[in-house]
Amino acid sequence: MPEPCVKLIAGILHPDDEWFDWTVEKLKALWGEPEITGASVPFTTTNYYRDIAPRLFRRFVCFPGLFEAGGLAGWKRASGVIEAQSRTPRAVNIDPGYVDGARLVLASTKDHAHRIYLRDGIYAEVTLRYRFGKWTAFDYTFPDFGSGVYDEFLTDARRAWLRDGERERKPRLK
Repeated sequence: MPEPCVKLIAGILHPDDEWFDWTVEKLKALWGEPEITGASVPFTTTNYYRDIAPRLFRRFVCFPGLFEAGGLAGWKRASGVIEAQSRTPRAVNIDPGYVDGARLVLASTKDHAHRIYLRDGIYAEVTLRYRFGKWTAFDYTFPDFGSGVYDEFLTDARRAWLRDGERERKPRLK
């Protein structure tokens, strides 16, 4: 049975445009030129990432083509290498994941009751679901995702998934 094909996305926590651009350049080498770039949104919901910078922004990018969903753990591992290259302590946080017709799935290195272990210390979380024409949060969904502030980007990525599913039936294997 073939693996599900998904749209690879990455959420990037960054202190400024320079670090965002640096991160996108690194990700381009892995997955291609982003086809969709979301708006930069102030990240104020937690102090968990204060080691990066006192003021942060989150911005999403979506990569071209379809990828096999089973690549999620590898995407998280590759993004961790880029984070480590940014500086010590790190200057960015990269959250790869995917969008398909029904869900946003994010990768994490942190275990919790609602996360499923994949491999190599990586877990998967269905963060949002797409239902009745809108993105819907779960009780465990991070507050910024549940607020709807990323819904426009996620809807654009979902539309690209639908379009690419019509155009290309063979996923990229990276």
